[in-house]
Amino acid sequence: MIIQSKRVWIGGQFSPAQLNIQGQKIEDIYPWGTRALTDSDKDYGNLRIVPGFIDVHTHGAYGYDTNEANPEGLRNWTRRIPEEGVTALLPTTVTQMPPVLSAAVSNVAKVMEEGYEGAEILGIHFEGPYLDMQYKGAQPPEAIAAPTVEQFRMYQEAAHGQIKYITLAPEHDPDFALTKFCVSHGIVVSMGHSSADYATALMGIANGAMSMTHVYNGMTAYHHREPGLVGTALRIREIYGEVVCDGCHSHLAALNNFFTAKGKDYAIMISDSLQAKYCPPGKTYELGGHPYQVGEDGLARLTGTDTIAGSTLNINKGLKILVEDAMIPFHAALNSCTTNPARALRLDNRKGKLTAGFDADIVVLQDNYDVMQTYCRGRQML
Repeated sequence: MIIQSKRVWIGGQFSPAQLNIQGQKIEDIYPWGTRALTDSDKDYGNLRIVPGFIDVHTHGAYGYDTNEANPEGLRNWTRRIPEEGVTALLPTTVTQMPPVLSAAVSNVAKVMEEGYEGAEILGIHFEGPYLDMQYKGAQPPEAIAAPTVEQFRMYQEAAHGQIKYITLAPEHDPDFALTKFCVSHGIVVSMGHSSADYATALMGIANGAMSMTHVYNGMTAYHHREPGLVGTALRIREIYGEVVCDGCHSHLAALNNFFTAKGKDYAIMISDSLQAKYCPPGKTYELGGHPYQVGEDGLARLTGTDTIAGSTLNINKGLKILVEDAMIPFHAALNSCTTNPARALRLDNRKGKLTAGFDADIVVLQDNYDVMQTYCRGRQML
């Protein structure tokens, strides 16, 4: 199948081109007009064709939460999430007691093994329970635990080795034992929900941490005499940093500051979305057993408090906010949800670019950033 447009994102620019999709891969890329189109091919005119979006931090949507351990809920999520251009994701846990977390990661592994449709599950993001009490945010305090390699081994066994990314507070990891264990097993360690100061964060990086979780939120703030984790994220440009780009979790100016510091290669846009995403407003939902509601601004807050529990952000809308409102160059904004997460997960040999030999994960964007069509490994999803 050939798809073509006058604006295909190749090499950091839009070019007239044709993509030849065979099976799950992009087999060839030609100059526009090289191949005559048949009835089965698609001409998208002047619409933008970009790589599929990758969301590495997302707890749920469509009424489903990763911690629920419901296989059909997970399958419904992966099947429907391409409507916002997401072609790959890491279902993300939230802090709860060991039986709940074990069941949650086991469920994701089971669905990966038994089959599903839509966005590809690249593994599991294990957020908590190894977090700081002061910066726990909406994470359930009763389930926060001290990190041990032994307990994490138990979770990874339940996950059949599919935990690929972990958020932890480095100051509570004695001798960085769990950090080093995860790094030695190819798991991305991201520092977050943490009271770490600048010096501790540097030691976390020295021992293998390579990312920060939802920068600005759930971490020590920036002060000119005490840079904290935010200051570390801005200063150490060669580590990745997640950021929620809804304009509410972080001010537009803060988003601009973050991307200015990180450049085009190390910022990672995330949704941090909850089960309430795509659900009717006014209902009460649960996160880690605690109730929350979604406000008019799209933010989820723990019931009766101002504590942010997560978002209902669509990644394509996040891209629009970055480019149109936060004034981030399109190249940097697009990289944050394509190339950069792929590289962080060491999957940039098949994900994140429109390149011959890569997975045919493709999004067709209208000028208002609405998604016209999404291809997940070559399959049309809309």
